[in-house]
Amino acid sequence: MAKSEIYVSTDIEADGPIPGPHSMLSFASAAYTADKKLIKTFSANLETLPEAAAHPDTKAWWEKNSEAWAACRENCQPPDVAMKNYVEWLKALPGKPVFVGYPATYDFMFIYWYLIRFAGESPFSHSGLDIKTYAMAVLKTNYRESTKRNMPKRWFDKLPHTHVALDDAIEQGALFCNIMREADKMN
Repeated sequence: MAKSEIYVSTDIEADGPIPGPHSMLSFASAAYTADKKLIKTFSANLETLPEAAAHPDTKAWWEKNSEAWAACRENCQPPDVAMKNYVEWLKALPGKPVFVGYPATYDFMFIYWYLIRFAGESPFSHSGLDIKTYAMAVLKTNYRESTKRNMPKRWFDKLPHTHVALDDAIEQGALFCNIMREADKMN
């Protein structure tokens, strides 16, 4: 019998636009079943890469968001420790992990790069779901019209978006499950 899919809503916080020259500062995942049951979470704050530096634009953004900055700088772990623990966590989920992000292209880029560099593998393989793209398909709109402000209010639970990775992963996972539920009703 095939394992069911587990939707792993993931959010990252970084100090620049790409991994390597810039560091992933924090990441978190919220694992959901298709029926919107939150089964497990994982979060870690990371030490910065010794060879990396903050991008000036991102650094300026962080200076305006001091609470989120403080949250992602507490109890930082070496990336190799955090990513190996994350792989173990993903493998222990009761189904096949499917990466879910908003935007998936940004978050997945960092997660995949860090997984390969520090853990040597990615339980996600090369697969990821983008919430905005999924909303585009369900709403039958253009991609650029599929922003959160254009999505139906009923898709949003009353959850905070704080730029603290775990808060945002939970919020985005609930949004994804709500869109999935509506898509199922349409079929």
